[in-house]
Amino acid sequence: MTDTHKLNSSPRKVAAIQINSLTDIEHNLQQIETLLADAQQQGVRLALIPEMFATLDGKQYPAIAADDALYQRIAGWGKRFNLWLIAGAYPLPCPPDADGKRDPRVRSACLVFDDQGELQARYDKIHLFDVDVDDAQGSYRESDHFAPGDQPVVVDTPVGKVGLAICYDLRFPQLFMQLRAQGAEIISLPAAFTYTTGAAHWQPLLRARAIEQQCYVIAANQCGWHDDPGQPQRRQTWGHSQIIDPWGEVLSEASDQPGLVIATLEPQQQADIRQRMPVFQHQRLPPGVR
Repeated sequence: MTDTHKLNSSPRKVAAIQINSLTDIEHNLQQIETLLADAQQQGVRLALIPEMFATLDGKQYPAIAADDALYQRIAGWGKRFNLWLIAGAYPLPCPPDADGKRDPRVRSACLVFDDQGELQARYDKIHLFDVDVDDAQGSYRESDHFAPGDQPVVVDTPVGKVGLAICYDLRFPQLFMQLRAQGAEIISLPAAFTYTTGAAHWQPLLRARAIEQQCYVIAANQCGWHDDPGQPQRRQTWGHSQIIDPWGEVLSEASDQPGLVIATLEPQQQADIRQRMPVFQHQRLPPGVR
């Protein structure tokens, strides 16, 4: 197997945006708009925002999925801030099946908008977070709200070919192998990684995916407590959004507060790594493994 896409040799500036989403959608969107304006001033060409940036409150997902004005506002951010935007994960209706019926749940959709506000790609989260975690919330059941997607997606952008993944996908390396096979040079990972699992696994898994696939990784996480002030504090995310190079080096990393992480990608460095260590060409999978 060989890489067929020729890497552009000029550097590219990208950003990961870290926020703390509450139940107030307008509050959450204003956090993002402030940070996108900062990214624009710093010459960012592509920005990634976290998973379920509008809100982490599952009760609001059906209404968000039906709100065209909200969708258009988010789509317009690319043109408003003159950059490509990967809109982390956003609730959208399930497509109809062969009989025209729709799952009553929504999809967790990662949306890629260009700098004119036009949709260039959509990826629906494949792996759903149905797990028990030793934290204040205790149990997470994404399948109560979401129907899974089934198609890996890679999209051409001004900074390179971006493979799309979301949060829990990070634990399934076969997906990233498929993205690399489709030409990915960069992996984007919007997330709402819990504080407990993030402290243990967030950076090791991100670095592993970068090293294995010899890709840049842009990871935008939620941070802090997500319950409204005055309510019991149950859901906490890890933060530490970061950008990692194809050798596994962390180029830039946030703390546990909202903010902006910026790095410049160097396609020639990536090309050199892939040429010196052509692991993609050396790959041999046992029978039955895909």
